[in-house]
Amino acid sequence: MILAGDIGGTKCNLGLFEERNGRLQAVLEQRFESRKYPEFHSLFAEFLQLAGANRAPGKIAAAALGVAGPVLQNRVKVANLPWEMDGAALAQRTGVPLVLLINDLVATAHGLSHLPQEDFRVLSKGEAAPGGAVAVLGAGTGLGHVNLFWDGKKYCVAAAESAHADFSPHDEQQLELLRFVLKKGLAPSAEAILSGSGFLLVHEFLAPRTRHVFMADPDADVAAEISRRGLEGSCPGCVETLDLWTKVYGSEAGNAALRALATGGVYISGGIAVKILPKMTDGRFVRAFRDKDKMEYLLERIPIAVLLNEKAPLIGAAYRALEVSRAAVPA
Repeated sequence: MILAGDIGGTKCNLGLFEERNGRLQAVLEQRFESRKYPEFHSLFAEFLQLAGANRAPGKIAAAALGVAGPVLQNRVKVANLPWEMDGAALAQRTGVPLVLLINDLVATAHGLSHLPQEDFRVLSKGEAAPGGAVAVLGAGTGLGHVNLFWDGKKYCVAAAESAHADFSPHDEQQLELLRFVLKKGLAPSAEAILSGSGFLLVHEFLAPRTRHVFMADPDADVAAEISRRGLEGSCPGCVETLDLWTKVYGSEAGNAALRALATGGVYISGGIAVKILPKMTDGRFVRAFRDKDKMEYLLERIPIAVLLNEKAPLIGAAYRALEVSRAAVPA
């Protein structure tokens, strides 16, 4: 039995998986609201109790938890939560033999090869180079980025935190956006714009006199409201916000592709891309992706796809746990 988790600032998805004919099948899944728990261990313990109550078959061989934040020596301080997680401590307290902590986008990357074609929406078909590097970006509560490199036998995932690198304006409007971010005293990072909170920031920049009621509601999903109004065209400021945000995202994805020379493809994950799919597919994202001076010919060849399955981090974490559990078994 394998335990997997997708741990984020808003929600935590945990699941138990059983191997059947070389594939993992979910036997129990549960979603938790992260902020209801003072620490992760109490949430983890509750899930294990739930598994016992549901008589989940077999003992847990290993667990892998995809966590929003940089993982160092199997420890992580969770982004946007007051949680500090320690894999070894969790294993000791719960009795699970091995608890591996990995970045949530690393978990997504481990799941790519286990997902069917219908879980991807192609933005640009391109022509993937065999064994070429792959880049994965994911905008949600924050912005994540990882790369995959071929070692001659398999793809290896390399974690990164480039979302916290400086935002690179592409034109005069984006340069003014950077100045706006600086005037507000915010870090001029790519994540400041390309995350859920970035929608309100961009809207304030483009339409400072337009203030919707939901923008002052601490419980409102502001990004979702701006996206909805932008897609339906009911608010000009929201339309402009969605357009600019998508262009910045495409440009940042193109930057990631160049930095990794991602000739194997670029995958866009995270909850936002799926929610604004009509905007992602209208050509704006791809044009911004390719608009890189002398490198347009290269970027035109790189496949780009949106990952539609929001359970990808959970699935990837499960397969990573299966891999490490096999490695831990003496030959």
